[in-house]
Amino acid sequence: MTTVDILLRIGSGLGLGALIGFERQYRARMAGLRTNALVAVGATLFVLLSAHGFGDVPGSADPTRVAAQVVSGIGFLGAGVILRDGLNVRGLNTAATLWCSAAVGSLAGAGLHLVAAVGTVAVVAVNVLLRSLGRAVNRRPESGDEAPTHYTFRATTRDDAEAHVRALLVQSLTRTDFRLLSIASRNQRDGLVEVLAELSGDRRDDRQMESTVSRLSLEPTVTSVRWQASEQAADDDSSKIT
Repeated sequence: MTTVDILLRIGSGLGLGALIGFERQYRARMAGLRTNALVAVGATLFVLLSAHGFGDVPGSADPTRVAAQVVSGIGFLGAGVILRDGLNVRGLNTAATLWCSAAVGSLAGAGLHLVAAVGTVAVVAVNVLLRSLGRAVNRRPESGDEAPTHYTFRATTRDDAEAHVRALLVQSLTRTDFRLLSIASRNQRDGLVEVLAELSGDRRDDRQMESTVSRLSLEPTVTSVRWQASEQAADDDSSKIT
């Protein structure tokens, strides 16, 4: 194998892994651009090492065995992004995406560039196209009284921590099923700042809002967190504040 071929395989693994990670970074997930790129290029390097790094050394590693160990190693990395949030489990999709990034990197390391590219397109398509379908299935009304809901989220913090709390709030809210409409900051008395976020959802789901409240409440600079929901009926303009 020539040096050019090795560099091509490494570049293929890095580029395809970064493409998968770009979509994850855009969705503000824990494992984003750099993580998926590193997973893919790491898998590529291990495959290259197992197949060509030992040469004719007696008892050198079997390439298929090393590839299998890469899969096992990614399992430990994926377990680190899976979180338990009350009765819910979060991060499974991110862990599965890391697993797929390792597979893409392994294919690139083996020189199967076309298969690796097709696999990358499939992974990105699943995360992008099936996202809306999954929401539609999950949000199918069980009764006829579900209505779109508008949420107002307020967090009060110190002036010097505004940027951090604002970024943390955006990150927490984008991980929910709600659509973030706007976010603004207003100065209060005694050096405090109120960060105000407006969200909308296809139906009411207070558990996701409480999850965000719990996350912001852990910040020592946040003095108060509260939210308000307004359920909008589909056939009129009335709303109910709770």
